[in-house]
Amino acid sequence: MKFWVAQVCLAVGIVFICHTTWVGQAQAQEQVWVQIEAHPDLATAESRVRAYAQLVDDVNGFRQPAGWYAVALGPFDRATANARLRDLRAQGLIPRDSYIETGDVYRQQFWPVGANALEAAPAEQIETTALPEAPETATEEPSELVEETEAPQAEVPTLVVIEETPAEARRSEGLLTREEREGLQIAMQWFGFYTASIDGAFGNGTRRAMGAWQTAQGYEASGILTTRQRAELLGQYQAELAALGMQRVTDTLAGIEIDLPLAMVEFARYEFPFAQFDSLNDSGVRVLLISQPGDSNTLAGLYEIMQSLEIVPSEGERERNNERFLLTGASAQLRSHTIARLEDGQIKGFSLIWTPERDAQMERVLPMMEQSFSPIAGVLDPSVADPSTAQGINLLAGLEMRTAEISRSGFYVSEDGAVMTSTQALDGQCSRIMIDDLYEADIAYRNDDLGLAVLRPQTRLAPVNFAAFATMPARIRSDIAVAGFPFGGQLGTASLTYGEIADMAGLDGDTDIQRLSVEARETEVGGPVFDPTGAVLGMVLPSEVEGRSLPQGVTFALRGEILAGILNEAGIAPVAAPQDRALGQEALARLGANMTVLVSCWN
Repeated sequence: MKFWVAQVCLAVGIVFICHTTWVGQAQAQEQVWVQIEAHPDLATAESRVRAYAQLVDDVNGFRQPAGWYAVALGPFDRATANARLRDLRAQGLIPRDSYIETGDVYRQQFWPVGANALEAAPAEQIETTALPEAPETATEEPSELVEETEAPQAEVPTLVVIEETPAEARRSEGLLTREEREGLQIAMQWFGFYTASIDGAFGNGTRRAMGAWQTAQGYEASGILTTRQRAELLGQYQAELAALGMQRVTDTLAGIEIDLPLAMVEFARYEFPFAQFDSLNDSGVRVLLISQPGDSNTLAGLYEIMQSLEIVPSEGERERNNERFLLTGASAQLRSHTIARLEDGQIKGFSLIWTPERDAQMERVLPMMEQSFSPIAGVLDPSVADPSTAQGINLLAGLEMRTAEISRSGFYVSEDGAVMTSTQALDGQCSRIMIDDLYEADIAYRNDDLGLAVLRPQTRLAPVNFAAFATMPARIRSDIAVAGFPFGGQLGTASLTYGEIADMAGLDGDTDIQRLSVEARETEVGGPVFDPTGAVLGMVLPSEVEGRSLPQGVTFALRGEILAGILNEAGIAPVAAPQDRALGQEALARLGANMTVLVSCWN
């Protein structure tokens, strides 16, 4: 029996694929595939097939003749395959040059490992001869008849790379649709070569961008992309998208629609006011969707709370008004970008958190997230919580809150909010000094010999009470009270510890200090010592003397007259206490809470 054969070349991506088609007794295929890509080495093919598996279902990897490796979706019936091809192209999840393949050219399946999606063994390969020169048109008329005595066989592609002159490239460029031209601009914009608007017009800006991309790839900078170069650019762009897994997420509970890099993050839990997406495959990327009811006061509170979280480094841009806020942060270990907006009684936004090695990728992801972010109906219920989420004093919604490197006590010494404290509070690598974790302060005076410092808040304050110093020395065995933060600020306000004066000098006879019979914790260092009338008798010193820890129940304090003299040196006039009558314990506790502050060193 005689059969005739024709070679037909189809332009697909960067190559022309030439098929030998047998006419006569060819058999219809039971199943077809959507072929996405083919690569000449297994390592690249394995990397690509795993990336696509993060985006779409039914992904397979097959060996092909001549040492090529295909990435394909399926198997499907032809109608389903055509529908999938259209849908995935429209979503931009697969290259535009993806096509329907019968699967006869697929040999051994290499991914998923151990799978065999082929229903029948592949047909025997037929030797073909590639055309020496491929036409610029999509198809070619059948060539001469070839006599053949073997049984009819299936299609086998032969790869022929076609190069173009600038004139030929410009002619092929003229066949592009507006959508395809915009796609090239988007791809060049993604890689930073194109910065103008996406309009599908190939003007001077687009030509310069094309030339810059050609130079970066080692091509001659003609400013006109050949068919092969266009396919290479789009392939690079599709590879980037596949690696990121950018997909639209619609969260009806949070009331947010947004594009997220789902190859890098996965949904973890709801913990009001966040929908939390944790890092996937050790990507170092995290996302929080922010959703809560509220008003401008709620927005301001959220702004402050977000800055207390470890995921928002302290250095970065800060903007806030009554309707929105922006928080950016950057440290050697972490980056973050947070936006939130108030609209119709609802606060919605997101945080993107990543590690520095992802900077280049997140520079592209962040604009896509911002442009796609869209509030929809719904807001997170304040009662939403995951019972498995860890809880703790330094956790908010399961997220670790930033903590100070060193925290000590201090107290107001002037009506404009100047604070006296121990130099021990400043011993860390302080990038910021905070008063009550709210007000940033600067060092106005420091005396390391005495171990005390005076701080000036950057914002003028008006404390309810500030120190008034005793005019007469205290007597041994007289009652005193120490105000401070024994638990590092966990209680939120200063507390009092009661004791008495044990001696008016130090163990070595130093008359600048006094020995107290009271136990003061480390974080109470820098706090004031009161007599029963509320007059300040001194400031608590560290519990070590020349490298030796003091016995339990023994505390030293700088004497009040020394503190008053230091204030004069710092340009602050000390106030004398009337010392007319003793205060009750409740009044003294209230005085201590109003006057004493937490001083923190933040790095």
